[in-house]
Amino acid sequence: MDRPVRTPATFALSVVADLVAVIVFVIIGRASHGEGILGLLNTLWPFAVGLLIGHMLALVLGQRETTSNRWAGVVVWVSTVVVGMLLRIVAGQGVQLSFVIVTVLVLGAFLLGWRFVLWIVRRTRART
Repeated sequence: MDRPVRTPATFALSVVADLVAVIVFVIIGRASHGEGILGLLNTLWPFAVGLLIGHMLALVLGQRETTSNRWAGVVVWVSTVVVGMLLRIVAGQGVQLSFVIVTVLVLGAFLLGWRFVLWIVRRTRART
């Protein structure tokens, strides 16, 4: 099976796909609170920072193709959650256990889920 081509464009697309996933997570989570755009941005920024740190960490660890490498996806997921929660604590935002559990599960599904779907598509194409 051919490995995906590693380019700056595919890396950028993976960052954008992850950012969209985090934005969707925040929108779903904030929808029940009836807050405006500032509430969304207030919730988003810690996780966006964690996401970017995760991608940089994956690069440092040698995982340049973050769309295909499952370990890079795990690094991005864990960084997004851990850094996001730490920044929420520093910023005085709430970090209840239930929120942490939901964040771990939903971001795991979102950030690893699209990579899994892409892996299935690539694997299916390679077989044909």
